[in-house]
Amino acid sequence: MSVKGVYTALSGAMAQSTKLDTIANNLANVNTPAFKRDQQLFQEYLTANEKPPEVIQIPRDVASIESFYNMQGGDKSYVDTKGTFTDFSQGGLKPTGNTFDVAIDGKGFFEVATPGGVKLTRAGNFSLDGNGQLVTKDGHPVLRADAAGGADPASRVFRFEPNGGAVNIADNGDVFQGANNLGKLSLVNVTNPDSLQKMGSSLYGFKPNMNAEVTNIANPSVRQGFVEASNVNVVQEMTDMIQTNRVFESTQKAISVYDQMAEKMVNVVGKVSP
Repeated sequence: MSVKGVYTALSGAMAQSTKLDTIANNLANVNTPAFKRDQQLFQEYLTANEKPPEVIQIPRDVASIESFYNMQGGDKSYVDTKGTFTDFSQGGLKPTGNTFDVAIDGKGFFEVATPGGVKLTRAGNFSLDGNGQLVTKDGHPVLRADAAGGADPASRVFRFEPNGGAVNIADNGDVFQGANNLGKLSLVNVTNPDSLQKMGSSLYGFKPNMNAEVTNIANPSVRQGFVEASNVNVVQEMTDMIQTNRVFESTQKAISVYDQMAEKMVNVVGKVSP
């Protein structure tokens, strides 16, 4: 009797462990502004794919005696991690009353300047730094929309005067200090959201070897004095965690059974005289 099935059970256990890590990260960020939940994706990997079709001799008659013999790997399958999918659905808008908090109502991302280049974010919990610049919570300057395109990010930074008057941000993204229009928040839409990857600190970049296709949003919709909440549903995540734990425990039991079978084959069957 073959006990190679332990590898199938092991791949399932590893997949569920990865899924638990993803769920735990979602729950840990339930209060992070504009956090987008992740979901682990898996696919079935067939060992038959490792061999050319002419090598695989799979009996076509399920009632024949040949059906009980080795299937040349055609009957083996494993769980393969496909990757992580990010759910970019809208989070709820929470009022804060803070002048520099801005929430995106709909699709789009803010452009911000970082040491690693221009990155994207939906976390609009902004503030002013010591130089009067509008920055993210990590101090990255928030950028203005550039009508001409291709301008140096350093020339697109918002700067406020100490006594320039009250700051107002219109629903279309125009930023005013007193009667002066300082420009419009740069909001862009990503053509293929699957090309984005999380960079940490609520920032997004683009995956290697994928086109960074973005388009300017002509008529964005933002709300001053609000922040976008995480789109994590705690009840859903806890339900998924319970279900995943149960599947993980089942795969552990399967591994234990295969281990017991292997032990009997070595210690019992192997000692039986022919």
